[in-house]
Amino acid sequence: MNRQVTEARPRDREATRERILQAARTLFGEQGYEQVTVRMIAAAAEANIALVGRYFGSKAGLFAAVLQGEPTFGELFTGRPEELARRLAEYAAQRMRHPPESPILRTLERSAYHPEVRTAARERLITAVLSPLEATLSGPDAHARARMAVSVVLGIGAMRRRVGPEEPTPADVDRLTAVFEACLAG
Repeated sequence: MNRQVTEARPRDREATRERILQAARTLFGEQGYEQVTVRMIAAAAEANIALVGRYFGSKAGLFAAVLQGEPTFGELFTGRPEELARRLAEYAAQRMRHPPESPILRTLERSAYHPEVRTAARERLITAVLSPLEATLSGPDAHARARMAVSVVLGIGAMRRRVGPEEPTPADVDRLTAVFEACLAG
């Protein structure tokens, strides 16, 4: 980045932070976690590389911040509680057919075994999926029941990655509904 660009742009911490986040989201989505460097992100954001460390701590911290902006299961947890198993089944059936639409969630799937990604993914899974699902459940063992339901969804994603996509049938959705009903039963 040349000196003229630095002087022409007024200093705005939030705008710079957002540019870094957007550049990271784009690069992680296009190239994956392992291939992207902090230097690449800073250059794409037209920001000083030191600002990545200042605002996010590390590449892993930046990835975690990017994950915070990704879609969650939130909409699945709203609505009538007695329909939760069916909503989860329909979502899981979608995952049989195709990977997540978000490039960041696809990156997460590809890079799940990278130690830095694994830590960020674990925290995101707990805060965005497991804990909110647990909060919707009443009765005993809500945590264990939420873990079982989330395990089913994650297992479907793993199966799709290893075997390939498959078009779900209405009977698949019915079977998944029964599985989720068993997982969520109090």
